[in-house]
Amino acid sequence: MDTVAASAPLQPPPAGNAGPDTRLPQGWSALPRPAPLDMPVHPLEETPDLHGRSHVPPTEWRLIGLRRVLVIGSAVAMTGAAGYEMDLVFNAVQRSVAGMVMLVLFVLLFMWIALAFTSAIAGFCSMLAGGGLGLGIARGGPLPRLLTRTALLMPTYNEDPGRVMAGLRATIDSLAATRQERAFDVFILSDTTDPDVWVAEEAAYMALCRATGWGGRLFYRRRAVNTDRKAGNIAQWVRTYGAAYQQMITLDADSVMSGDVIVRLTSAMERNPGVALIQSLPVIVNGRTLFARMQQFAGRVYGPLIAHGIAWWHGSEGNYWGHNAVIRTAAFAEQAGMPHLPGRKPFGGAIMSHDFVEAALMRRGGWAIHMVPALSGSYEESPPSLTDIAIRDRRWCQGNLQHAKVVSARGLHWVSRMHMLMGIGSYVTAPLWLVFLLVGIVVSLQSRFYKPEYFGDTKLLYPHWPHVDPVQAEYMFIGTMGVLLAPKILAYILLLVDGPLRRGCGGAIAAGASILVETVVGGLLAPIAMLIQTGGVLSILLGRDSGWNAQRRDADGLQVMQNVRLYMIHTVLGLLLAGAAWSVSLPLFVWMLPVTLGLVCAIPLAVLTGSSAVGQAFRRARLLLIPEETDPPPVLAEAVTYMGQMAGHPVQEAIAALRARAGLLRVHEVMLPPPRRPGDPINPALLVGLLKVREAPDLASALRMLNRAEKSAVLGNAEGLQLLARLP
Repeated sequence: MDTVAASAPLQPPPAGNAGPDTRLPQGWSALPRPAPLDMPVHPLEETPDLHGRSHVPPTEWRLIGLRRVLVIGSAVAMTGAAGYEMDLVFNAVQRSVAGMVMLVLFVLLFMWIALAFTSAIAGFCSMLAGGGLGLGIARGGPLPRLLTRTALLMPTYNEDPGRVMAGLRATIDSLAATRQERAFDVFILSDTTDPDVWVAEEAAYMALCRATGWGGRLFYRRRAVNTDRKAGNIAQWVRTYGAAYQQMITLDADSVMSGDVIVRLTSAMERNPGVALIQSLPVIVNGRTLFARMQQFAGRVYGPLIAHGIAWWHGSEGNYWGHNAVIRTAAFAEQAGMPHLPGRKPFGGAIMSHDFVEAALMRRGGWAIHMVPALSGSYEESPPSLTDIAIRDRRWCQGNLQHAKVVSARGLHWVSRMHMLMGIGSYVTAPLWLVFLLVGIVVSLQSRFYKPEYFGDTKLLYPHWPHVDPVQAEYMFIGTMGVLLAPKILAYILLLVDGPLRRGCGGAIAAGASILVETVVGGLLAPIAMLIQTGGVLSILLGRDSGWNAQRRDADGLQVMQNVRLYMIHTVLGLLLAGAAWSVSLPLFVWMLPVTLGLVCAIPLAVLTGSSAVGQAFRRARLLLIPEETDPPPVLAEAVTYMGQMAGHPVQEAIAALRARAGLLRVHEVMLPPPRRPGDPINPALLVGLLKVREAPDLASALRMLNRAEKSAVLGNAEGLQLLARLP
């Protein structure tokens, strides 16, 4: 239907923009008629009119309030007790500046892990009691009947079109199996800037329409200007089409969701008119490298414990993770417009981690935000290596640090402020840990090499000893490690009593061995991640913007020498710390070994954990297994099959692809943006690109002359296509 001889010339498009459905293949549809929904941007200083809309019952307020007192109060009490004991370690004989610095840092850091511990205890109790749902959602039984229309939104930015469409096709097939697919439309919202990927997306969209039969309810739109990145992409859809849909479900480029979970989430939104957002718990899947398999094992075994815990005490003040959630479109449009922060990048401009802020703004408007961690059927993927997650983490770090300008906005719920502070803390704690370690080394070196002043000018009974109590320090180390490791122990206990999970992880012994492997290797990677995050925080404080890059999702992309260049500084620092510890004493060297060994071995760790061969060797050894790979659900099995079918098809050069496929050219023409109107801004890349194409003697010369931005602009312009069509 859409292929012709490869030598067929590019046909010029009609003048102007084609009308809806006039030239698309039979049975397909262009974008639906716009249904505008105003989405104002509220200044963060304003206190919105809540319209009396707080739908959380007073009884639930009291219950959630008690839970918060238990979780947060217990964490504060633990921190106070630990701070008192740590004060005895450094300041039992005499207070010193170094000892007080160590104490302050320890209290800040211990509060972080104490809250994680008490929240994990809450999650443990919630899971034993069968909680984690609410809002009338049932785990099983007949699916509820839907009464309203919902849009599935798939934003994409320079991603592999085959992978994106494979996951989306599996989700659509699963929705069709519920026999309620007529309640859903799907929108692929592209912000792609690479012209070759853009045309490949259109080709993949055509293939998806044919494969699913959803041509009349499956839409593709590409923005020529990526205003405000993903947040702006979603906002533009809301303003243009949002009023036609009561709910929208946001997906990510690597998201897969079962039709069952989509229908249950949507029905819960229909039945609870005061709820703005319901967040599912995505399970990480399809990991091939050792690093990705560790991530998915940790997320599958420890993740539910953590998610149940925070859902237990967050209540209607939950958070939003940016995807795999159902959102009430009117609430989002009413409250969640993203302002631009004052100042220059990286702290000013568009908010990068917009999901936390969107949840906070909707809660400020009186809408409830809920998480339902017990509802399974939501999936995502992990970056394949430490380097890839570091690149993503750098962007998240900037976005979370931007929240320092948002957290004081008027009218926010205190739990929403806490979400933002915890997001900031998740990155600020990295440099604090580093300072804590370095100050500890300095104190130890002082006690080894600095000659103590036995008697000062003041008459005292005892001399001034720079003293660290080693026995008390050992007790504190054991206690702190117990608090850190307790959530993993609790998760293992839950695994033992959960038959399907235990069998899916290879059995009790294999699961225990997997936890040990993940803990040891993860512990070695922790100091490397600490330095990576510290570097990210420092670069942002120095004013460096992270930009917006597509995420690499395939394994084995980095060569050994690239890892050497990236992690040499970690190795050098590890050797320096190990040498300093050795110069003090053998016990201190052994004490510091978990940190120094990970840093010294940073290069081989990065290489081995980023290898799919090593990851698959662990799988063959039945380690780091999860139920979704030992017995994959149908939607995941289909997604993997479709990805396999898409593999080995590289993205073609855009103009060659359009020349070879008449149907693709026709679709491309129909989806061109409307012609420029008087008063619209002029695109310099288009002017330069058109000039280069006019001057080019042939198509090959034109391709050599155009850069990526110019090529995109020419391909998005009717006159540009006409000029390309005339070139030999």
